[in-house]
Amino acid sequence: MSTRRGTSIIDLLVSLGILALLFGGIYLVYFSIVDGVANIESRAAGASILNQEVEIVRNLPYDKVGTVGGIPAGVIPTSQAVTVDGKDFTLAATIRNIDDNFDGTATGTPADAAPADYKLVAFEVSCALCQNFVPLKFTTTVAPKNLESASSTGSLFISVFNAAGVAVSGATVRVQNSSVSPAIDETDTTNADGVLQLVGVPTSSQSYSIQVSKSGYSSEQTYPQGGAGNPNPVKPHATVAAQTVTSLSFAIDRVSTLIVSVSGNTCSPYANMDFSMAGAKLIGASPDVLKLSTTSATGADGTKTFSGLEWDTYTLGLTEAGYDLAGTIPLSPLVLDPNTTATFRFVARAADPSALLVTVTDAATGAGIAGATVKVSRPGFSATATTSRADLAFTDWSGSDYASQSGDIDTESQPGSVILEANASGTYPTAGDEWLISNTIDLGGSNSTLYDFSFQGSTGGAGSDSLKFQLAANNDGSTWNFIGPDGSASTYYTAASTAPAAALNGKRYLRYQAFLSTDNGLATPELDSVSFTFSADCVPPYQALFSGLANDTYDVEVTAPGYTNGTSTITVSSSWQATEISL
Repeated sequence: MSTRRGTSIIDLLVSLGILALLFGGIYLVYFSIVDGVANIESRAAGASILNQEVEIVRNLPYDKVGTVGGIPAGVIPTSQAVTVDGKDFTLAATIRNIDDNFDGTATGTPADAAPADYKLVAFEVSCALCQNFVPLKFTTTVAPKNLESASSTGSLFISVFNAAGVAVSGATVRVQNSSVSPAIDETDTTNADGVLQLVGVPTSSQSYSIQVSKSGYSSEQTYPQGGAGNPNPVKPHATVAAQTVTSLSFAIDRVSTLIVSVSGNTCSPYANMDFSMAGAKLIGASPDVLKLSTTSATGADGTKTFSGLEWDTYTLGLTEAGYDLAGTIPLSPLVLDPNTTATFRFVARAADPSALLVTVTDAATGAGIAGATVKVSRPGFSATATTSRADLAFTDWSGSDYASQSGDIDTESQPGSVILEANASGTYPTAGDEWLISNTIDLGGSNSTLYDFSFQGSTGGAGSDSLKFQLAANNDGSTWNFIGPDGSASTYYTAASTAPAAALNGKRYLRYQAFLSTDNGLATPELDSVSFTFSADCVPPYQALFSGLANDTYDVEVTAPGYTNGTSTITVSSSWQATEISL
């Protein structure tokens, strides 16, 4: 009896896999060979371009060996497209006069009167569409046949460094001059020492325009003397004199980002707010011409982002009509370092006639002073505020402007006040405490401290402690554990002004619960206002704002621990104004 066994599906799959690997390898090897041959062909074509260009240079008169619009000037294009065997190549040329130290240099002692000793010629061939093509480079030197004589040209040495004074290599330098013949338009890069040396430069007075830049960096340039808008530039176009070295220095560094925002002192954003910004760097003097001066406005989210700013000291001002500046974070002017992202916040409030903003700084360092007490006074008037602190006040609960209440609270019959709800007979409930819980107060961040809780109202004959409060704070906006001044749930705020419990600090969200009660059915307590003094992320740390002042002359006195007192006198008019006092 004979048996026959067939091929299983697993055997078939394994066989197919082996065949796939075999033919896949053959496929890869084949195309690798094809690519290699193509690359060899491309490099051979590129080499032929180099050979041809070198032969052209060898047969040129010495004074023609140079680039079109370059230094030295000549007939060779700085860049040209060349097609060989159907392939498109780019040929770039760089030619420089070399000041060899064998006979002295232009900056030596004595100076070399003919520093253009020979020329360095460099070519590079690239092919953007050739696969795996590595650019081909060739460098040679070309020397004159005859002995050198005193030169009628000069030299232009350009140094580029960063904000720390460190050399910037690879910076792009563009030199232009249309007043010489042939006209010059030369672009090159600085060496490892951050220097570009141009030797054999045609003489010209205040005509060499120089622009220095680098990707990701700021830029700097020269400007024409007497130009419109900048008649006296700080860095005018360069002059090159015969047998003289003209040295210029340019400072560039990595650019930075500045985020400007406008908000209230609880970080609530203000959209479409106008402001100005100006740097301190000058490009012209007498009159001063700023390198950067602009106006802008915040977007819908209350911010405006400036990218690509160079390092500088920036002065910012709020120019939005209808709003007063309550302070800035940090103080203006702002020092913006290279390669950083910084934020600047205007803290604003609705305009109030005759407002005075007082900034308190350290006289030695210029830094702001937090926690300084500022007193503004005149005969018959005195007001005191503390830097780094702000106030929030609540005076109206009508229209159900609160989170919840017990049911026997009346916020409508006396708008601006909270009282007990009278029944049909006109008497008030005496069963116990009725309560109202406020809406959530967002302080804008968890970096908060409560300094004072105060309220105004009256008991109205309702009995002792008929108006009292508890406070609750958290960072999740939902967990409300109301406590009294000792931090427990069994005590209440009953004094008109009290320091809140320390447990409430470091929290973003805040609520208060008002308790109203009476032991006299004919009397009700009345709540008229609730206020907090606090510091948080968006409270200006070194400034205090006084609003609603009468037009008059005021004495300003500032005290701070560890400092001598500072005083000043200022006349307040019907507008916002500011003063700075240094201690």
